[in-house]
Amino acid sequence: MKEISLPKVIFGTSGLGNLYVALSDQAKYAIVAESVRCSPKPAFFDSAGKYGAGLALESLGRSLSELNVDPSNVLISNKLGWLRTALKTPEPTFEPGVWVDLKHDAVQRISYEGILECYEQGNDLLGQYRAELVSVHDPDEYLIATKDEREQASRYTDVLEAYRALDELKRDGRVSGIGVGSKDWRTIKRIAQDVKLDWVMIANSMTIHSHPRELFGFMQELENQGTVIINSAVFNGGFLTGSDYYNYRLTDPVKDSRLYQWRELFYQLCKDYNIKPADACAVFGLNAPGVKSIALNTTNAQRVEQNVALASLKIPSEFWKEMKDNGLIESHAFDYL
Repeated sequence: MKEISLPKVIFGTSGLGNLYVALSDQAKYAIVAESVRCSPKPAFFDSAGKYGAGLALESLGRSLSELNVDPSNVLISNKLGWLRTALKTPEPTFEPGVWVDLKHDAVQRISYEGILECYEQGNDLLGQYRAELVSVHDPDEYLIATKDEREQASRYTDVLEAYRALDELKRDGRVSGIGVGSKDWRTIKRIAQDVKLDWVMIANSMTIHSHPRELFGFMQELENQGTVIINSAVFNGGFLTGSDYYNYRLTDPVKDSRLYQWRELFYQLCKDYNIKPADACAVFGLNAPGVKSIALNTTNAQRVEQNVALASLKIPSEFWKEMKDNGLIESHAFDYL
């Protein structure tokens, strides 16, 4: 990948795709405008065809155009693998109960031809802008949705074919870097053994609540190889900052009582030190091995500047020690804080 300087905070765009709530066009414009204003150039936006069945890409491109932002002052990542299609049912079929007020559906297209189709459609939705960084989105979900090992092997071939297409885009100079976005870091590790990745986006896996020792080791390997790491979903899908969704799954206070107990202890410790839970989550996520940036999403334009400021926050070591002593973080994570 050609040398690209990533800001410590990049802007996730799932909110532009009506994740959980339908935002007005004016609200989306305000979010993009604040992101551009608060960011060093180029402003980095991470998006995906899956976000609102392409609505996030469409809203991002329209907002940037209305702001008259020079394309050279924007860096866009598009995680590929979901293609916008006509909506033929009352609700979209691709992720029920997550996206609100959509006018389209989406289907998964992970293959050589499919990934190229997703790339072209994504750029069409962006208008005068284009994706400079591309990846295969949710290969973990694609691989796990199989009935036997034979089908999984066939699907893994599909994933490798998708990367063959991305590699050609890079060789042709149409994109500058290829990567992967996945909730299951083990899938990233498997792909990294077969594909030369420029960057990886780890979602949900490296957070203040969940940070396996094995993942720390893998991230150190990536760092040694020069692979850029972006840490995403550092709030575990919003649960760590007050939502009832943990990794995009609606929780139950009874069945998930241990999650709620952890959060209660975490909140109390944050209160004792006068630290916002979101601040602790962001600082933790940024200090994991090899992490260059964290991706933060918001549905409130007034939060953008606060999110950017998270990159320079300092949290006292005494807080982290109490987190460790109370069993809220592992000892191997404490060594990095």
